[in-house]
Amino acid sequence: MYQLNAKDIDDFNNDLKKQPEHDVISHAIQNNGLLKTAEDPQEVSKLQPTFSVEIPTGKVSNQKMSGRCWLFSFLNELKQHVAKRIGVKDFQLSQKYEFFWDKIERANIFYGRIIDTAKKPLRDRMVTSIMASAGDEGGIWAKDVAIVEKYGIIPQSIYPDNVVTNNTMRFGRVLAMKLRRDAIRLRQMVQNGDTKEELVDTQRHMLSEDYRIVAYCFGVPPKKFDFEYKDDNGKYHIDKGLTPKKFYKKYVKIDLDQYVVALNSPDQKMNQKYVLPTDDNVVGGKKNVFLNMPMKYLKQAAIKQLKHGDPVWFGNDVITQSDRKKGLLDGKLYRYDKLFNLNLSTTKAQRLNYRMGCSSHDMALTGVDLVHGKPTRWKVQNSWGSKVGHKGYFVMSDDWMDKYVYSVAVKLQYLPKAQQAINKQKAKVLKPWDPIATFFEI
Repeated sequence: MYQLNAKDIDDFNNDLKKQPEHDVISHAIQNNGLLKTAEDPQEVSKLQPTFSVEIPTGKVSNQKMSGRCWLFSFLNELKQHVAKRIGVKDFQLSQKYEFFWDKIERANIFYGRIIDTAKKPLRDRMVTSIMASAGDEGGIWAKDVAIVEKYGIIPQSIYPDNVVTNNTMRFGRVLAMKLRRDAIRLRQMVQNGDTKEELVDTQRHMLSEDYRIVAYCFGVPPKKFDFEYKDDNGKYHIDKGLTPKKFYKKYVKIDLDQYVVALNSPDQKMNQKYVLPTDDNVVGGKKNVFLNMPMKYLKQAAIKQLKHGDPVWFGNDVITQSDRKKGLLDGKLYRYDKLFNLNLSTTKAQRLNYRMGCSSHDMALTGVDLVHGKPTRWKVQNSWGSKVGHKGYFVMSDDWMDKYVYSVAVKLQYLPKAQQAINKQKAKVLKPWDPIATFFEI
């Protein structure tokens, strides 16, 4: 390994002084910050919030200090169906309700994985991966579907967020500590030869304790409720004695089995079906299946779905080339290459392989601007409240979509026949450390 010396430092300083207007650039960055100095105003001017295809939507939601973007973006799609049915544009679904049951189900599946791997060494790669997942609150499309299909949905007015769900860090740490402590005991029981019945009894007791933690922090979710509301014309309505599953079936009325997650992971084999069982959140629930294909098919399907009035859930790397305050997503928004006189270009495959990119956030597409049939920019419904972007909505360039969007949930029928056929393949099973798996770090 090379060791730096004094001559190297002198050479570096001499190279710095040779850079055109190095002192002016340095002053600009130090006085204005890196982002403001690197931002390209010409790119900003292109991102006008006008779209030729646009779904009427209401106010944005706000996940605040929590990692629940996957729930918010999914429920943003479902709530559109409810809003149209009841005539309330700004209707909201309870994110806390889905989050409650996700915590219980994830605890259950965590214990099952601990028991299944209890005879493996503690430093085994799979065991360490399972341990790292304790208390995790991120997710993707299939996790949403698994919870909703088992537990249904309820209006936000019935079960609203509170101070814990608005800032989940402390809660997450406590639950993770509890789960990992339980893992010690379960591994010991398996290694000591305890029976299956003894393990199940212990697991059920641990789950009862987990339920106590979540219930104390969130409140116990209702089993039945009366749905009262006034529509946008001021007419009063009441629907009594609903369960969360009845509410879902009555007011959403979509078949989630018609949807697939189309993936663009160019570091992996195209036109291949993948499954990630280690990321399931419900035993017996929806599987995390991805159909890997070129980006153009993701965009074509998304446009078809938007034209039919259905928002599109999508996974993306929102922290890259984005202006949170202005609500802008553009692949050339910050010109670090020109600012530092460097070649910083990379392919999407390289960014995935070298951990420069990941699917760090989920949002929903609600519009697109088409010029001669081709997309130029997209309307994005975020979950960061109305004080950012255009009242919470972002404008995304088509270039940014190509570079930093990794997945969309679309109806299978909107994909070309050849890509639909991928869904009939036997899925390749992914490990939690495979590139596709690791870039879902939401």
